[in-house]
Amino acid sequence: MKTNNPQGRNVATAIGVYLIIKSVLNMVIGGGLSIGSLLIAVGGACMLFSGMQFVNFVVAGVLFIVAVVHLPANISNFGSNWIYLLEGIADIVCAVFLVTRNDIKEHFTNKWTELSDIFSN
Repeated sequence: MKTNNPQGRNVATAIGVYLIIKSVLNMVIGGGLSIGSLLIAVGGACMLFSGMQFVNFVVAGVLFIVAVVHLPANISNFGSNWIYLLEGIADIVCAVFLVTRNDIKEHFTNKWTELSDIFSN
């Protein structure tokens, strides 16, 4: 697969792995199996790995929205939700990295019109 910046791809892949670990951790803590959540996390990780144009903004937007929606409850119930508060902070940091770091932005420059060429290299 073609990448335009190996360092950016490594960081984006690490964020994708974080999404999968976060999903599994939430299933363990929550006590239930959520295949949908796991599939969304794996899909997000694959999207980040692909380096397709503008995918970083989509994933960053989803991470940011989820963190902000859950932030008030996590702060008000800090004693029992401290791990979720840390997760929300990590989500915001990942979202900021995805849209501000130049090496990551350079990784996400593969054109959608060149999709077949990207997977053939």
